Amino acid sequence: MNLLITGAKGQLGGELMRQSPDRGFSPFPVDLPEVDITSPDHIRTAVKTSRASLVINCAAFTQVDMAESHIMDAFNVNSVGPAVLAHVCCEEQIPLIHISTDFVFDGNQKKPYRESDPVAPLSVYGRSKAVGEAVVEKTLSRHVIIRTSWLYALHGANFVRTILRLGAERDSVRVVADQWGCPTCAADLADAILTVAAHIRDKSEIAWGRYHYCGEGVLSWHEFAQAILDIAGKKIPLKTSHVEPITTEQYPTPAKRPVYSALDCAKIRAEFGVNPKPWRESLEKTIVQIFE
Repeated sequence: MNLLITGAKGQLGGELMRQSPDRGFSPFPVDLPEVDITSPDHIRTAVKTSRASLVINCAAFTQVDMAESHIMDAFNVNSVGPAVLAHVCCEEQIPLIHISTDFVFDGNQKKPYRESDPVAPLSVYGRSKAVGEAVVEKTLSRHVIIRTSWLYALHGANFVRTILRLGAERDSVRVVADQWGCPTCAADLADAILTVAAHIRDKSEIAWGRYHYCGEGVLSWHEFAQAILDIAGKKIPLKTSHVEPITTEQYPTPAKRPVYSALDCAKIRAEFGVNPKPWRESLEKTIVQIFE
């Protein structure tokens, strides 16, 4: 099966490119500047050139704080882009896997969010992703939307690599302790996506719609940061191994974030046999790979 992977230069797109051949897929990568997902002509050409039987959209404007001052850019990539992809997939009669985010929720819930829970985004980023979801659902019946959270990877700019850098450079590291969620390794998410893709390839009946996938376990950003330094400290010398807990009020940001955004992954487990990996196990594996 040929896969068209948009946003192929990103953390998730790179993992999909790496894993796809071993899973029996032929990936065709596209990304800026050569291919703009907001251009119907670009996408039509890419679909025809790749002879794709499935599109996986990893392209996104993910700079949460920057989105507050770059509203048009965020909505172009996160809303218009998915609309274009869905329309072209509809024309070509091929399905779409679209990646979304926990930031479509407001964080007021006290238990992990299910796919059926109402969205109420707090930020421009969250709103743009929610609109992207809605337009995919409205335009294309054969779609799978996978929401994820707190994504990190071996490469690229992400929370894990930032904390590793700060631990090596600074005498102290301060991280908010009153926001909770589920860290997700991009390698694990890519594996989950390809499992869904294999079902689309091999099964005659697919339960299209919204799904959640994230690492197993709920923790605060502070707990996540402390775990990063605890694990890394066994591999390399650090300037500091302690993370100071602070409140959201002590670390104001342009974008408001959900206080609690854990995701319930029962549906993807039941429908596709995808079992989320324990967050610490995946984190340890990633940090070992970073320092190999």
